[in-house]
Amino acid sequence: MRSIRRPVLAAAALTAVVALTATGCGPESDNADAKPSESAAQDSTGGTEIKIPKDIQEKLKAHGVDLDKWKNGEWKNWDKDKWLREAGEFINPIIKNFWNPDKIEKVKPPQDPSKPEDISEDQGKTDPEPAAVQAQPVKTPYTSTAPGVGLLLFSTPKGESRCSATVVKDPAHPGKSNLVWTAAHCVHAGENGGWYRNMMFVPNFNRNGAPATKMKTTPFEDRVPSGKWWADDMATSDQWIKGGGAVPGVPMAPYDFALMHVKPEESTGGKSLEEVAGGAYKVDFNAPAMAKIPSLTAQGYPAEAPFDGAVQEQCTDKPTRLSMEAQKPTMYRIGCTMTGGSSGGPWFAKGADGQPELISNMSMGPRPARWSAGPHLGPEAKTMFETMSKKWAAKG
Repeated sequence: MRSIRRPVLAAAALTAVVALTATGCGPESDNADAKPSESAAQDSTGGTEIKIPKDIQEKLKAHGVDLDKWKNGEWKNWDKDKWLREAGEFINPIIKNFWNPDKIEKVKPPQDPSKPEDISEDQGKTDPEPAAVQAQPVKTPYTSTAPGVGLLLFSTPKGESRCSATVVKDPAHPGKSNLVWTAAHCVHAGENGGWYRNMMFVPNFNRNGAPATKMKTTPFEDRVPSGKWWADDMATSDQWIKGGGAVPGVPMAPYDFALMHVKPEESTGGKSLEEVAGGAYKVDFNAPAMAKIPSLTAQGYPAEAPFDGAVQEQCTDKPTRLSMEAQKPTMYRIGCTMTGGSSGGPWFAKGADGQPELISNMSMGPRPARWSAGPHLGPEAKTMFETMSKKWAAKG
């Protein structure tokens, strides 16, 4: 995960860092935009034909992108002219076994090179810093206790990186969703880059919670119990694309959310991600005021010390307010000690039926970790979601 986690000074002189992801996700990858792209790439190394609409092919040609060369290593070319960032340019061909067991287990959040930086005053919308809440391991097996929460892997100019992500319900495909929610900084570099590459989701990763030291002897079916799913469409906010990334992107944290459509690396017999993963969560774009939410639970796979990246952790706390700028949406904030790697993980609140509903995602926090903040999912997030769902309504 890319951790824009840079120390920043917020109203109460708090040291904050955007992105509890990996402090090193690199910039760009494929296209990006607040609107979903038009791509529908297929397996690359397996010989399956890569099918991409003609209009997108033309846009890719304008960037000098040859898909045959791409799947054979051209994706490593991070030249600025190759940074696909606009709507309709996202491509992410499956490179079969690119994410093999050894590589998955070794991916760690990069070292954080960030430096202290001041951000604007809170404009009176920031509550006192919450007391730290120690993260606790999620009960196992995750396939039963947290179905659909998983690990997000991707390539950046600085190397492979990781975040957390979650399967969310798709109203166009009840019970058969292929949509995954995460943080914007986990998929796009922001104003100075584009989409990251080789983006792959592992739902229910390490379902029995084996520590990293025992992963080598843990059966593959326990480490990757619900398969590997590659993003074939991506969307995030216009605000993140135009102003996100690094320290200057911290004020864009209120728009640090993203949605992807995925397809399996191996055949699932026609089953959707939701069916294979065993669950998906409703996204609530009309969550009550923070003062009326008794508690939020954040979940994810923190990979920086003292965590090892193999075990899913969670924090539960009553949310308070964190404001980056008066004209931007106020964020949720809870006490939480989860570190880099947890970025993009779900923030749940109980819905009217008592079931968990996603109302935010892990976005930023301080170092050392003691609290975390996530965006309020307002009209921008709702439009992004509805556009993606409608686009794939007739495609699956």
